[in-house]
Parts: sequence; C-alpha cells; structure tokens
Amino acid sequence: MREHREVPGSDALSRYRAVIFDIGGAVDLEFAWEMALDGAIAAACGLEGIRVDPSTVEEASEQAVAAFAPDVAHYMIETLCGGEPATVLRVGRRVEAMTGKLDAFQLRPGIEDLLKRLKARGLVLGAREPRWERLERAGVAEVFTRDHNVPPAECIVVGDRIDADIAPAKAAGMATIQFRSGRWRRQRPRSAEETPDAVVTDVAELEAAILELLNA
Repeated sequence: MREHREVPGSDALSRYRAVIFDIGGAVDLEFAWEMALDGAIAAACGLEGIRVDPSTVEEASEQAVAAFAPDVAHYMIETLCGGEPATVLRVGRRVEAMTGKLDAFQLRPGIEDLLKRLKARGLVLGAREPRWERLERAGVAEVFTRDHNVPPAECIVVGDRIDADIAPAKAAGMATIQFRSGRWRRQRPRSAEETPDAVVTDVAELEAAILELLNA
C-alpha cells in the first residue's frame, strides 16, 4: 500500500511533497533564446559560405530533437556543415561568441501565479537552474528552494525534454510531467521508461496534471 502524506493547505492526501521544475521550457518560454540561437547558427554558417534558410535550420533542429542529441546546437552545426570538423569548429566558436552572454529569459505567462499557488499548498518547489540571477530578475526566485531533502519518490518533475528531464527523473523514482513547448515539443518517448506520467502544453494543463498527481 502506498504511503500518503497530508499536504498543508490541501484537502487531499498525497505522497508528493515537492515539485521540481526544469526552468527552461516550463518557467522560461525559451522562444527568444531559440530564435537567437538559430539565427546565430545561420549567420555563422553564412560566413563559411554555407547557405541556409529558416526551413533548413528548422529541419536540422528537428533532426537533433529526434536523435535525442544532448548538445542540440552542436548537432545542428554539424548537420548544416556536413560534418566537416574544421568548419564545425569555426562555426561553433562564432555561435558561442554571439550567444555566450545572451540573456533571453522570458517568464511564461501564468506560471508565476501557479508557482505561488503551489507554494501556498505547502509544496516544496525546486528549480534545476544554474543561473539563479535570472529567476531573481524575473521576481520568482523566492518561491524556489535551492536545496531540499525530499526523497525522489515524493517529487514531481516538470520538464520539456524526454532525454534530459523525464527519463532521468523516472529512473530516479520521481513522477514526471512533460511540458511540450518550443524546440522539444515534438520529442516523443522511445520506451515505457521514458514515458511521462502526464503531458501538458500550457499552464492550465500543468496545474491540472499536478493536482491530479497530488490527489491520486
């Protein structure tokens, strides 16, 4: 029998005490970042005499997602450059120079209010975010706990990538919600081990999925 815990501020009993967010794609829209990255790749390729257009770049992006590439930018560059090592290296350096210091954080509409509602229920909110200053500038850093001791079996993970978010979290024994958005919206699980407990496409669906897991 599954152990249940009462969540303060909630009428339901739940085994889950924490919701861990992969910030990019769920809290951060990442649309501006993806556009900037794709534009930088196209420009850097152009300097090598490699003619690309938006559809070519989009195709390379989709191939990277389908291949579960851990470094999507490198995969795209390698694809567009035909795999030629020296060219790939030069283009990669130019892209890094153009985007390395870029801060294109976009708070997803409605997510701040949801975070506050989850916090008010007594849930621990975690963030997989190496650059906390971005959350501070967005005004949401205070709702997150940087370090927590909640066991994996009592955590729900929200992320947009099957490979980097969902699969590792499931392997650790966490519940998972895939937020299909941006570049990774077409990524699909390849096995039961990579299949999320829920799939959402907006904040309203995310809240409903979290509440369903809490009340299960």
